[in-house]
Amino acid sequence: MSHVPVLLHSVMGFLNPQPNQNFVDATLGGGGHAKEILVHTSPRGMVLGVDWDADALERLRSQSIPRLIMQKGNFAHIENIVAENEFGPISGILFDLGFSSLTLEESGRGFSFQKDEPLDMRYDQDNPRTAAHIVNRYAEEEIANILWQYGEERYNRRIAAAIRATRKQHSIQTTTQLLDVIARAVPTGYRHSRMHYATKTFQALRIATNDELENIRQGLTGALKILPPKSRLVVLSFHSLEDRIVKNFLRDNKDTLTILTKKPIVPDRAEVDANPRARSAKLRAAEVID
Repeated sequence: MSHVPVLLHSVMGFLNPQPNQNFVDATLGGGGHAKEILVHTSPRGMVLGVDWDADALERLRSQSIPRLIMQKGNFAHIENIVAENEFGPISGILFDLGFSSLTLEESGRGFSFQKDEPLDMRYDQDNPRTAAHIVNRYAEEEIANILWQYGEERYNRRIAAAIRATRKQHSIQTTTQLLDVIARAVPTGYRHSRMHYATKTFQALRIATNDELENIRQGLTGALKILPPKSRLVVLSFHSLEDRIVKNFLRDNKDTLTILTKKPIVPDRAEVDANPRARSAKLRAAEVID
């Protein structure tokens, strides 16, 4: 499977990369956006690509992409990462908050309930907390709160109770085991709704495992500290919790930022048909006031 960058034309339009400019891709992933930025910024423009998934970086290193600097790290520390690489001047920063198709399909870390894999869900393998740790060690009430806060799962308490009951008999270590627990916990009708009945639970556990929402807040705050006047900030989010954080951040910094997207940019039907994972994408962009 190849990685398909989401809203590529819109991302380029709002970043507006020009020859010899430098950009930060805070979520390098499969490298699709970064490669296109490099096309526009030749001959000397650079991209600092950040990702906390070592496997994703290794796949890109094997391609030997000129003018792409790669750095393993969490974008929550974007300010320090840029300083350590002595990278600049910066004309824009991109955050693509979706995870790479390659990570989903090939990592073997249990991001998808469609495969029987270890219940890991860590982007960074140095992170000591796995999804299995949460499922097997956290209190029932804490799991219920995670499923509601990060997944807005309406049957959060039923699922949490089923997890507690199951782990009394055996630990829950794989995606298939968790899927079975969820299926037994939710009503029959819910199991046949348009959205898969496990989607919100898996989303919530992934967010909690990686502390994703707090990382977004810290990453955006750090980005604003290092972006110079007239530079651009572009953010792609993929669910309402992420988009709410981005929307509020731009609004709360309106004295520093000119918001370029009165409403979020979303993919058209043709892109969704070609790349179904783009369907929930929302793009927001801003320019630092001169």
